[in-house]
Amino acid sequence: MLANPGGGDMQPGEIKSLILHGGKWPKSVPINRSVPVPRVEGDQLRVTWIGHATTLVQTQGLNILIDPVWAHFNSPFQIRIRPRPRAPGVRIEDLPKIDLVVISHTHIDHLDMEALKYVYDRDRPMIVGGLGIDRLLRKNAMAGIGGDWGQTVPVRPGIDVVINRAHHWSGRWLNDHNLVLWAGYTFKLPGGNIYYAGDTGPGDWSWVNEASRVGPIRLAILPIGPTHVRSRQPESHITAPQAEAVWERLGMPYALGVHWGTIEMTDSEINASPAMLHTSIAERKMPSDRFRTIEAGDHWDVGPMLQPARR
Repeated sequence: MLANPGGGDMQPGEIKSLILHGGKWPKSVPINRSVPVPRVEGDQLRVTWIGHATTLVQTQGLNILIDPVWAHFNSPFQIRIRPRPRAPGVRIEDLPKIDLVVISHTHIDHLDMEALKYVYDRDRPMIVGGLGIDRLLRKNAMAGIGGDWGQTVPVRPGIDVVINRAHHWSGRWLNDHNLVLWAGYTFKLPGGNIYYAGDTGPGDWSWVNEASRVGPIRLAILPIGPTHVRSRQPESHITAPQAEAVWERLGMPYALGVHWGTIEMTDSEINASPAMLHTSIAERKMPSDRFRTIEAGDHWDVGPMLQPARR
């Protein structure tokens, strides 16, 4: 049994399903590549899904980049292991000036060091991550802020980032497991909070309650996969049905499903996670306009703060 500290245990069947996957993913899928606007002012909120967890959030004149990854291969050496069939929906050179970058953890599908260095050298954004990220960034000629769960990092007057608990683990190599703390984030904004869960498994679900206590959420950015066919779901990720349950516990704010259809981490179909999510929402007669998935490169102009819904 392989131990993923902080993220539960990975069973032999899960390891096999990740290595000997069903081979169902196509080599490429069409995307809607776009060029984001330079800024979005005031309480307007625009979110653009770039691919996997990489997301651009624009509001209050602030450009926030989440988990930057533009690498074509999910490998630290960029060798031809499972190239991504869903290309980035925004070319990195087409990004607007980035003011803030948050890093949920150091796994290579969430932190592309070359992409981050490009953005850092071009824009000098604030970079926020879990404890230890500052040391890792210094080794790569960058500066950042590493914080603990529950810590608040001021960004601008009236705008803060709260580092939230997640149930996961971190590491880029064989010898650096959990040297950087994994996390989710709440962006406290005048127009309503935005919550990004990061990579997380269910654990004891305390991370959902802690995120709720930060304040009402306008938009939740939630992972909805991977979904495994041949083994139970690893403890370090939540499935689409679990993401739906999290959404309900958060009061059913607007929500965007991410972490699907980009990097082959599963033996199910490439679009299985969003299909499962939307089928469940429709069958349960939930408000389908609130929890959405969009194609890489597409943006969503999110509406104003909703009244929390309870079921």
